[in-house]
Amino acid sequence: MMPCNKKECNGRIITSIGGSALIEGIMMRGPKRTTVAVRTKDGIYKEDIQVSTLAQKYKVFKVPIIRGLAGLIDSMRLSYKALMISADKSLEDIEEEPGKFEKWVTKVFGDKFMAFLMTVASILGVGIAILLFYIAPTWLCNMSLKLFKNMVGVQLYRSVFEGIIRIVLFLAYIITVSQMSDMKRVFMYHGAEHKTIFCYENNEELTVENVRKYKRFHPRCGTSFLVIMLLVGIIIGLFIPFANPLLRTAVKLLLLPITVGFGYELIKLCSRRENFVTKIIAAPGMWAQRITTREPDDSMIEVAIAAMKEVIPENGEDRIA
Repeated sequence: MMPCNKKECNGRIITSIGGSALIEGIMMRGPKRTTVAVRTKDGIYKEDIQVSTLAQKYKVFKVPIIRGLAGLIDSMRLSYKALMISADKSLEDIEEEPGKFEKWVTKVFGDKFMAFLMTVASILGVGIAILLFYIAPTWLCNMSLKLFKNMVGVQLYRSVFEGIIRIVLFLAYIITVSQMSDMKRVFMYHGAEHKTIFCYENNEELTVENVRKYKRFHPRCGTSFLVIMLLVGIIIGLFIPFANPLLRTAVKLLLLPITVGFGYELIKLCSRRENFVTKIIAAPGMWAQRITTREPDDSMIEVAIAAMKEVIPENGEDRIA
């Protein structure tokens, strides 16, 4: 969930606290602390994590639009650290001897080899994402345009066509991963995170009974942010005249900070204002959350509450009462 400025809306508190679902756990990020809570066989493990934000280092990253890119980078850094903690704690509960190949790799190459594999996997992941979400849609569009020679409004057609392809691929991806048993549990923790924040924003005591009754769809969710970015990308694509897949992809990647910036400002607006316009903007992302969130069980809600309580500041600086 993306952090936002504190604001009061229709009598309900809007908090700056946000979070993300992990492997058998949840990260909550407040104005002063960021805490990871993970369900283990011995109970709930909690650990604080920190990163120095770009906005703290450089004032330019506090400027609207630009702050969106900084916020995304900071969130990714925190989420990576939190994910590693949750993965380590989850693996501790698995009483399983490493295989012969794993022992051999560890003996010969050590931990550095695993770090190298993680780096290679990350690079391959980025490469595949660029191929699927940027190069492939442009190539498919060029193929379709061969059927419609001398077509009027080519730029509009191209941008909308590419945008629809990217949205279809995104939805296909999250629907596919949502069928995996491990991801189903992550999505359940995602639902617990949203419900807990809603409970806090409604000034109710953080108990399992209170949290359980709230909805699992939140306008400040990372899923909504990604959907809004895809929609903003359609508008930005209208102003890119190139048809060559590689050149068009290069320009889009260069303009990615602008896409992220506008997406960030829009999701902040939707979380702080509730009216006809913001409901329309937020609707696609809220719909997508029906895939990326699931109803949690009580044990997951307990983890979310444990993480939330650690990051709520005593002076209320995250909110307007």
